[in-house]
Amino acid sequence: MALELRKDARYALVVPTSMGVRITPVNAQPVHVSKMFEMQATSAETNVASISSYLGLPVKVLTTFVKDSPIAKFIKADLKNRFMDFEGPEVAQGGPWGYRHQFNIADSGFGLRGPRVLNDRAGEVGCTLNVKDFDLDRIFGKEGAQIVHLSGLIAALSPETGNFCLEIARSAKKYGSLISFDLNYRDSFWKGRKDELKGVFHEIASLSDILIGNEEDFQLCLGIEGPKAGGENIESALDAFKGMILNATKIYPNVSVFANTLREVISANEHLWGAIVYENENWHSIVPRKINVLDRIGGGDGFVGGLLYAILRQWPSEKWIQFAWASGALATTFLTDYAQPADEEMIWSIWEGNARVKR
Repeated sequence: MALELRKDARYALVVPTSMGVRITPVNAQPVHVSKMFEMQATSAETNVASISSYLGLPVKVLTTFVKDSPIAKFIKADLKNRFMDFEGPEVAQGGPWGYRHQFNIADSGFGLRGPRVLNDRAGEVGCTLNVKDFDLDRIFGKEGAQIVHLSGLIAALSPETGNFCLEIARSAKKYGSLISFDLNYRDSFWKGRKDELKGVFHEIASLSDILIGNEEDFQLCLGIEGPKAGGENIESALDAFKGMILNATKIYPNVSVFANTLREVISANEHLWGAIVYENENWHSIVPRKINVLDRIGGGDGFVGGLLYAILRQWPSEKWIQFAWASGALATTFLTDYAQPADEEMIWSIWEGNARVKR
């Protein structure tokens, strides 16, 4: 089945998300010995959308904010700076133990010291995301979106956000949007909720046109048999990963594109980075290649962002994986969680292995 983009849509990409901030020690130091930190606004879904927004496509963010919060103002200014429209309700904080935007405290790692990320999400305002706060008929009917990108991170935040993602997928599908779903398994989100979340993830995957995971997401979120973690190296396991995707096609026949990122970690600053894309019975794969990593957080989101941008641009499918791979590699060269490409050439040069100076 060919992917058909809605031609009259106002937005190329719409992403529901829970916004927060990340604080990171300067100079690649560990958190516990650091006195100076840099702060950025972040979410996995806006990481994805940044590839399209920086390259000139219209993007909209659906989220929720803490009313009168300086952190909310910081986030809104950041989204505007990233060329993104946004909408969402203002939720009263409710006192010092009420709602807030989540904090990620991240040590990027260095060399043989691996990255460490502490997710401080108590009282996260994003857990209140509710379809009643959004006019879905206006957003997806009158305004329109070519692709709606959903993440398992948001679907698994709370029972309310799981229903929120389901209703968005249903509404977007009704109005002709393509649905992209990045499974994004997180063990801490799934504890005690496996049966509930498997049902939610299965329905969203059933509505999806583009389904994305990493080495274990398909297995842990959807129960699809695949390679065992910690087994043979990824390059030699490519056939097993392809078999996993073929197993997924039997359960989700309406999905047109399956994508799976592949990563081997040599050190915090050197990875082997590869991918598989299966599109309408055509295989496209990149055997893991060495990339240098400044900060790995957001590399997978960069891959997804590049894939969706290539689809939105309606390039030949063999170029999708190339641009996606290079977008992910680009993201790992930024200290932000998201890539900020100056132009398409910056990304294509990474694919071509051309790091020569441009004057």
